[in-house]
Amino acid sequence: MAGTPLSFAFCHDQQVVLQGEQLIAGPEATLTGLREARRRAGRPVELREVDADGFERALNTAFQDGGAGTDEADDALVFDVEAQDDTGGRPRDLLEDKTEAPVIELVNQLLRRTVRAGASDLHVEPHEGGLRARMRVDGTLQTVLDRSDVPVRRVVSRLKVMAGLDIAETRLPQDGRIALRLGGRAIDVRVSTLPGNYGERVVLRVLDRSAGLRPLEQLGISEAQVAQLSRLAELPNGIILSTGPTGSGKTTTLYSMLQIANREERNIVTVEDPIEYDLPGISQSQINAEIGMTFAAGLRATLRQDPDVILVGEIRDTETARTAAQAALTGHLVFSTLHANGSVAAVVRLRDLGLDDFLIASTLRGVIAQRLLRRLCPSCKQAGTPDAEARALLQGAGLEVPETLYHAKGCADCAGTGYSGRMGVFEIAEITEPVREAINEGATESRLRDLAVPAAGSLLAQGLERVVSGQTSVAEVIRVIGDVR
Repeated sequence: MAGTPLSFAFCHDQQVVLQGEQLIAGPEATLTGLREARRRAGRPVELREVDADGFERALNTAFQDGGAGTDEADDALVFDVEAQDDTGGRPRDLLEDKTEAPVIELVNQLLRRTVRAGASDLHVEPHEGGLRARMRVDGTLQTVLDRSDVPVRRVVSRLKVMAGLDIAETRLPQDGRIALRLGGRAIDVRVSTLPGNYGERVVLRVLDRSAGLRPLEQLGISEAQVAQLSRLAELPNGIILSTGPTGSGKTTTLYSMLQIANREERNIVTVEDPIEYDLPGISQSQINAEIGMTFAAGLRATLRQDPDVILVGEIRDTETARTAAQAALTGHLVFSTLHANGSVAAVVRLRDLGLDDFLIASTLRGVIAQRLLRRLCPSCKQAGTPDAEARALLQGAGLEVPETLYHAKGCADCAGTGYSGRMGVFEIAEITEPVREAINEGATESRLRDLAVPAAGSLLAQGLERVVSGQTSVAEVIRVIGDVR
């Protein structure tokens, strides 16, 4: 609960949380904590005792939106203390860290703000005039810090120390991870450094493990598409691919399909980089290229584990593609992601990776192409009359042109972007017998698209349907998908 008069550290240690008119007490609540909580409340509160799991949920709820108070303004910081790491290797809780070291506090502020905003990435970028920090929210970058008086090297060193990287090595790229907690929520941060002209550039990918998986219906997939994907997930063998740019939700979709495929009589094994969610009842393996645990090596190893279903985080080279195809030929169902611009473009990409047409035709069962469109902010979206470009797009997709379309404006609720949140649009190509024959004959991408994807099922048509329903704008569809079917 935002505005609680108790700090996170006190609530965590004393096992007490104030929530509305209730005082939540965990199994190890102390008398001191109960007395202080009642005193701080300043009003009668009802005592409610909960078990350990219940207290953890109450603690997370109380502090997930910033119950420890607001961050100090960046202008109040003075940079004169060298960052030191004294956590002993345990996961850091950003609400529990009471250090006054300005560099450490700045880094913690940036991380807190990134997690609370629901951002997927944080970019820390040294430049000629100082240091800029940007976070990616709803797929677009927003500047949160750009100052000339920041000690760039100390900030970068602090991030490298937290990630377990070599702070003395500034000439080579490095990768690491930081295990954090924010108000009890487990946050996994993947860190990548890259040497640059004015210092090392650091990009942090934020994975909120407490976000949880969602069923297919909640991802923005239509009922007909859910039935299609459920049918694919029940197949005994073959390859099912999810395609799209980085950050389009490919892995989330495959995880949701795995939940359908996960039955007691099936052995499911995954090879991932990174492991984004913990999946109960499923064996998950982490890639580590430095010691030879590549996707191809991990996939070969899983074949000796008697699997029925295999998830490979990404098919990125010829060896992995060939091993996945061989696994599908020998009776396994293989899920994976692939970087391609559309569903049938995956066939072209597999050809480019060296797979023969007959092998692709024999193993590929279905391809999902997806994008994430930003939703118009409900507080400020503006109605307007469709212009000539919008009319042409809608008519070309076979949609009726409405009298009113909405576009983004920007307000305080959406930080001036005009958008709030995102939704998925999906294009699904099932590899039917006609499509299989066309692949075997070396058909072009356009011919495969005509056979596998109906006009109403294309990404562009799906996006324009969201425009007609007032959920997003034509400009957003063109930005993310383009205007070509």
